[in-house]
Amino acid sequence: MNIIDEIGILALSTRLQRLSEQLRKDGALVYKSYDIDFEPKWFPVIYTLHIKEMLSVVEIAGEIGYSHPSTISLLKELEKEKIISSKKDKLDERKRLIVLTPKGKELVVKMQPVWSVMKNTLNEISDNQNNLLKAIEEAEQKLANQGFFQRISELKS
Repeated sequence: MNIIDEIGILALSTRLQRLSEQLRKDGALVYKSYDIDFEPKWFPVIYTLHIKEMLSVVEIAGEIGYSHPSTISLLKELEKEKIISSKKDKLDERKRLIVLTPKGKELVVKMQPVWSVMKNTLNEISDNQNNLLKAIEEAEQKLANQGFFQRISELKS
């Protein structure tokens, strides 16, 4: 056991980041093993557009819970790869509407069986998956109501 594992809750952010990095790295290897050219960081946008079909940049950011600049960065990558395309909204010229391209839709079809395998494997990894997801949701909700910094600032006062 290393020091980060020993200090428990104080290293929560570090441990979540470590877990996330491991899942992303292995996820990339999984896609590669299925001959799918795909970056795991693209997943939230691709999956959201697969379900919702056409959304504005702001709507995508809201759906995936990312900041507007982070979302724009992902969209630029996906557009460069010709996985998504954008067009101006006829009702509001300032708004860009994002859709999967035919290449993007084809990619989703190839990935769906892989997502099924990944889901089954993740269920095995976290035997108590519902508790893990429930704990994450609870923490996210509490932090949305009052941020970490704000909570500490109140304790400090």
